[in-house]
Amino acid sequence: MKVRVIGGGLAGTEAAWQLAERGCEVTLYEMRPQRQTGAHVTDRLAELVCSNSFGSKLPDRASGLLKAECQRLGCLLLDIADATALPAGGALAVDREAFAQRVTEAIEGHANITLVREEMPRIPDTPAIIASGPLTSDALAAAIAALSGHEYLYFYDAIAPIVTLDSINLDIAFRASRYERGDEDEGDYINCPLNKAEYEAFVDALLAAETITLKDFEREDPHFFAGCLPVEQIAARGRDSLAFGPMRPIGLRDPRTGRRPWAVVQLRRDNLVGTLYNLVGFQTNLKWGDQKRVLQMIPGLEQGEFVRYGMMHRNTFINSPSLLRPTLQWRARDDLFFAGQITGVEGYMGNVATGLLAGINLARQLAGEPPLTLPPTTMLGALVHYVTHAEAKHFQPMKANFGILPPLEPHVRDKRQRYAAYVARALADLDAVLAGAHLVPQSPADDDSEH
Repeated sequence: MKVRVIGGGLAGTEAAWQLAERGCEVTLYEMRPQRQTGAHVTDRLAELVCSNSFGSKLPDRASGLLKAECQRLGCLLLDIADATALPAGGALAVDREAFAQRVTEAIEGHANITLVREEMPRIPDTPAIIASGPLTSDALAAAIAALSGHEYLYFYDAIAPIVTLDSINLDIAFRASRYERGDEDEGDYINCPLNKAEYEAFVDALLAAETITLKDFEREDPHFFAGCLPVEQIAARGRDSLAFGPMRPIGLRDPRTGRRPWAVVQLRRDNLVGTLYNLVGFQTNLKWGDQKRVLQMIPGLEQGEFVRYGMMHRNTFINSPSLLRPTLQWRARDDLFFAGQITGVEGYMGNVATGLLAGINLARQLAGEPPLTLPPTTMLGALVHYVTHAEAKHFQPMKANFGILPPLEPHVRDKRQRYAAYVARALADLDAVLAGAHLVPQSPADDDSEH
């Protein structure tokens, strides 16, 4: 069984390994060093271009749960991350050079993997996984756009923050759609009202906050901010700009006063179960520390728990809800899979985990076995379910977080107990799926490892 994997990053290398371990003959394409990306600096596979942290390894954290699931699934890159780990408290941080070197050696040393150092400019018509990442080459991006329809391929993120419902103060914020429209469920929108003094203080803080410096290859593109300006740039155009833009209060009345607020921040439901809400029109490039401080000045969000901060950066990704199945298969083609950041997942472990799942599933498909659809009660299953079932019109990338899991029945009010219950449910459900698929978990169901 011959397969091709495009992209030698975190998702592509994990996918190639999973396929090779299952007897597939894998050709892995990586265009570096023949063609560099503007972000990478070496020719090593799985080079980490941002942080060296894979997130929390604590068992009661979302990232820790994702690691535990990947460990059960037999994840190569997680094993290498452990072997190259640095002291970092509750986080799994690695020596980035040692990590990339170990991954490169593992891939080059596998008898079933052939590493080809050249660009793949087209989508293969043979079994394949596309894991080309956020800096996909122009030629391959054009091929993906032609396959999917250009309206389903995005080149730049303008991401708004997402907050958990539980952390919104509904004694201040209120549920309503503009003009009380009957065609929208009022539960889809939550509104945080500001009076004039609160609005002025918010604008002052927003203008004084520090922003993230963009990389050269991001700054030079003229279309980067064309369709969606960061709120700090809108505010810089005039103090009333936000009140007439994303914070316009038109069509809304504060039930506490019976009057229209001076300004309002509107939150829109972001997942099917209604546990997450995004700040409508609040894409921003503020540094995350300042972002949290400024956003918590919004009435109703004083204790806001942000599962995703806003950001602006180059990121090629497809509209997965329109194009992919929850197995990570292309909807119109059984032997074509996508994995990693190009699917709309965020975070190193999200990339690794989707590469792992795509590799397992393509191998199963080629062997005549049904690909795995992981239950949304698992963190990996929930992450894939989110990117393949989110509202296509407003789809934006997402990282692992407890807010995307289905609520517990009955609800557990204490956060630590709730997270522990999420973890226990997820690992039990994953082990049941693996048993049903005749796959042996790599660790026992009662494993108390900190992965």
